[in-house]
Amino acid sequence: MFFKRLPIILLFLAVTVAGSTSLRAETQYGDLAYKVVQMLEEEHFLQEPFNDKMSKRVLEGYLEMLDFSRIYFTKEDVEGFRKRHELTIDDQVRNEAIPAAFEIYAVYQERISSRVKMAKKLAQKGNFTYDSDRNVQISRKDSDWAPAGEKHDQLWKNLIEGDLIREKLIADAVAAEEAEDRAEKLKNGEEIEEKSPEAEKEDSKSIYEKVSDRYDRIQKRVNENQTEDVATLFIKSIARAYDPHSEYFSQQQYDNFRIGMNKSLTGIGAMLQKDEDQGGATIEGLVVGGPAFKVGNLEVKDRVIGVAQGEGEFVDVVEMKLSDIVDLIRGEVGSKVRLKVVPAGKTSGVKLVDIQRDKIDLKDSLATADLIITQDPAGEEQKLGWITLPSFYADMDGGSTSTTMDVRNLLTRLTIEGVDGLVVDLRDNGGGSLEEAINMTGLFIRRGPVVQAVDSRGRRSQKASSNSNAVYAGPLIVLVNHASASASEIFAAALQDYGRAVIVGDGSTFGKGTVQQLRPVLSNRLVLPFNRETNQQGALKLTIQTFYRINGYSTQRDGVVPDVQLPSILDVAEIGEATLPFALDVQPIQPSNYQLYFDQPLPFELLRQASAGRVSTGQAFEYILSDIEEEKKRIEENRISLNLEERKREVEEDKAEGEQRKKERIERFARIREEEKDLFTIYKLTQDNVLDEGLTLRDDLTAEDLSGMSRGDEKEKDEEIKALEYPHKFDPYERETVQIMQDLIAISETGQPVNISEAKAMVRDDAVAVPAQNGGGAQAN
Repeated sequence: MFFKRLPIILLFLAVTVAGSTSLRAETQYGDLAYKVVQMLEEEHFLQEPFNDKMSKRVLEGYLEMLDFSRIYFTKEDVEGFRKRHELTIDDQVRNEAIPAAFEIYAVYQERISSRVKMAKKLAQKGNFTYDSDRNVQISRKDSDWAPAGEKHDQLWKNLIEGDLIREKLIADAVAAEEAEDRAEKLKNGEEIEEKSPEAEKEDSKSIYEKVSDRYDRIQKRVNENQTEDVATLFIKSIARAYDPHSEYFSQQQYDNFRIGMNKSLTGIGAMLQKDEDQGGATIEGLVVGGPAFKVGNLEVKDRVIGVAQGEGEFVDVVEMKLSDIVDLIRGEVGSKVRLKVVPAGKTSGVKLVDIQRDKIDLKDSLATADLIITQDPAGEEQKLGWITLPSFYADMDGGSTSTTMDVRNLLTRLTIEGVDGLVVDLRDNGGGSLEEAINMTGLFIRRGPVVQAVDSRGRRSQKASSNSNAVYAGPLIVLVNHASASASEIFAAALQDYGRAVIVGDGSTFGKGTVQQLRPVLSNRLVLPFNRETNQQGALKLTIQTFYRINGYSTQRDGVVPDVQLPSILDVAEIGEATLPFALDVQPIQPSNYQLYFDQPLPFELLRQASAGRVSTGQAFEYILSDIEEEKKRIEENRISLNLEERKREVEEDKAEGEQRKKERIERFARIREEEKDLFTIYKLTQDNVLDEGLTLRDDLTAEDLSGMSRGDEKEKDEEIKALEYPHKFDPYERETVQIMQDLIAISETGQPVNISEAKAMVRDDAVAVPAQNGGGAQAN
């Protein structure tokens, strides 16, 4: 609550792309753009020509990519771009040229340079009085570009004044908190931890220096780009002109995409972050057991300044982009890379580290499970399973990585442990492999259709589960939110259509109902500097089908609407398929032939009523509902004051409310911990321990154990942070979902939810269904 009004101005500053120092060999990329256009025309679902309509879309998309907040270009710039290129980009590309990309980018560079100089000039003491009645827009995405001259300058004066106010408020708040913390430690006789030299240096900077440094970093990022980066960005806008999920990947980006899907890479096993101040790349984490971890003399916060292949010469990477540094460090299994490193906490002196590359498995985003042992209303032991799945991953290179196999292993163990109910948590799961979504659905249903698809020729196909019986046949909940998309929606929708699971979550899921396929972009010319194959110039992910639920409806734009909905601030955020430009529109098709899983429908109405009773009276959701209303108001007003005293009052109000919430939460959480002292025992299952004979308590595993990534010494949490942790680490959605599951189990046994008073408006007795666990034969048409 304290800083909720503070970081907004940064939205205007984080929209720049990495820039370019030179635009050499621009004509080399025209044939690449033309190849991508040919693939889109021939293979994209729309089967539309790349014409004037697409030309206009490309231009607008490119401008949005460069200047999303509409603060750098002027109205005259944009009008000129539209006049020269709106109806000509298609012709340029067919002539194997993309002059618009480089002309517009050159202007963009000039505007960045000009605005950064202005920002640094304005970020000086005495330029602002901070007592005006002016405002600055929070979001400018729907605003017009400002005319050159006075209006454009005034926009930037407002932005810089807003930046300075923000830095002033943050500095004051940090100073106050540090003073309170210092006084508390002195009072208690505790040791006061000294700041690192880097932190001391940063704290000593004035608000003017901090704002000026921020714009220096923007200019530096813009200066880092090369011709390839500009061309790649423009070709991305060509692909996205067809729909928001068609995308061009440069070879580097394609390699990273494959790593994300395969959950493995070949390299040294280190997580790097660009050091904006000193250059090079800082080690932020080491994969436990990986090559960099094993050498023993690399540490978190060491700074890489040079890279050498084998016994070759070192390449200075101080001024390189992070992606280029990473590309130098990756390589074939068994090959040697040498790093020149500045030790953590030092500004001089280097050490040389030899590392032999190897295959690195990434554990931090694999499927995991919790075994929750609690009590039912009668005081008998009750076991609940909770599977968390961040994405539907699969090995793109024919390896063994498989979401379905990992989830099957977890399910098998949970079944052996005798769980009475299961939750599959797909919150923030943006999708992944279609085949894995289909196969994983088969773990919970009998053989039958899972999803339908229609291709560009209108041909309808159907994908089915091949399992004769479900691996798990008990009570099932799928937890989703507004960021659950694509493969997550296929899984949730199929289980909803079969009546197999209760879907719980936000107002709807993301709403992505299209299928993409990756195709290599091949060319006879060698253009890109990081080609893995002599004739490949990256890859094109293009939409080839729209998918449909087995009931004939699509999740496109509308998503999956949960059976039990919980209030969420994501429902008022502008995210989801319907908000994206050029999102496809689809119409329903004929449903598949399929049988409902149970003889009787699940007791949705009773579950909704019981949940609504808890949500309406629970303090946790009262805060969420309050935040939703405030967010609606913020979006509607779309303004923030440039009056320092007004902003201070807002901050004080936020702080007072935050302190009140903090105090209430600490008291409530302490009470809940005492009341539920022995109510929950939670074990953690990972892909590493799922086959172990014994069980491991969740709280006995460190963040390093769970992620497989060492991030240096973990600081011990202070008492207040511990007191503010959710009891049993159940956030409000997890706690409510556990209660919904207990209701579902109770209704199957007694016909009523756990707390009958929470479902006051009872449905008719004949509408209360008890799921038959052996399946049913109702026909859905």
